[in-house]
Amino acid sequence: MSTRVWISLLSLSVLWGGSFFFAKVALAELPPLTVVFCRVAFAALALNLVLAVSGRSLFGAGTPWRSFAAMGLLNNLVPFGLIFWGQTQIASGLASILNATTPLFTLLVAHFLTKDEQIAGLKLGALLVGLCGVAVLVGPSLLVSGQSTVGQLACLGAALSYAFAGVYGRQFKSMGVAPLDAAAGQVTASTMLILPIMLIFDHPWTLAASPSGITWAALAGLALLSTALAYVLYFRILAVAGPTNLLLVTFLIPVTAILLGALVLDERLQPRQFAGMLLIGLALALLDGRMLRNPRPAK
Repeated sequence: MSTRVWISLLSLSVLWGGSFFFAKVALAELPPLTVVFCRVAFAALALNLVLAVSGRSLFGAGTPWRSFAAMGLLNNLVPFGLIFWGQTQIASGLASILNATTPLFTLLVAHFLTKDEQIAGLKLGALLVGLCGVAVLVGPSLLVSGQSTVGQLACLGAALSYAFAGVYGRQFKSMGVAPLDAAAGQVTASTMLILPIMLIFDHPWTLAASPSGITWAALAGLALLSTALAYVLYFRILAVAGPTNLLLVTFLIPVTAILLGALVLDERLQPRQFAGMLLIGLALALLDGRMLRNPRPAK
C-alpha cells in the first residue's frame, strides 16, 4: 500500500477507535438510545449535505429504502445500541477489543449464508484462536450473573450484528448503489427507525438538565468524525486497497480506544483482558494471512 493509503488507514482506526471514547463521554449524561439517535441523525445530515453538494439526492424514485433500512438496522441501530449500553457496564477499551471480533463472526456468518466463503484450513484455525481469545476476555465471570458480563455479551452481540451487515451489504454493489449513497442511505434509514424507539424508551424531554458542552462536543465527534468522515475514508480505502488491506484497521482500533480510555477516562484493563486481546489479534493475523506468506524474492 502507498504511504497515502497507510495514512488513511491509520486515520480511520483513530476515528473508529475514538468512537468508543466519544460514546463513553456522552453516556455520562445521556441514555444509550438517545446517543444512538444523535450519532446517526447528525451523520445523516452531514452525508446528505455532501450528496446535495455533489448534485445527488436519496429522495427520488428508485431509492432502495427497504435495503437501506435493513442495513441500517444491522449495521447501525442494533450494534450501536448494544455497544453503547454495554459501555455503561464496561470500559470503552474492553468494548473495542470485543468489537474486534467482528471479522471472526463475519467468517462464521458467511460460511452459513454464502457459497463462496467456507471455513476451512487456516480460517478454521483463526476462528478457534479467536474464540479462545473471547473466552479469556470474558473469563469465569460468564458463569456468574452480573452487569459486567452482560455488558461484554452485548458488545459481542454487536459484533455479530456487524457480521450479518457485512454479508447483507454485499448486495449494494450488484444493485449499482454508490458507496457514499449506501452510507448516507443506511444512516438516514437508521435515523427514521431509531427516532420513535428513542422517544418511547428514553423520554429525552425528561432529562434533569440539558447536556453540557462536553457532551455536545462528544456527540459531534461521534457523528461527524467517527461516523460521517469515517465512512468516507472507509469506502475510499476499500476502493483503492481492497477489503483484505482494510481488515488491518481491525488490529488498530483497540489501540486508540484503550489509550484514550486510560489517558482521559482513567480506565484500567486487567492482564487477562490484554491476553484476550493478543489472542484475538493473532486470530485476525491468521485470517489476514499476510504474516504467513513468503516474501517475494528481490529481482
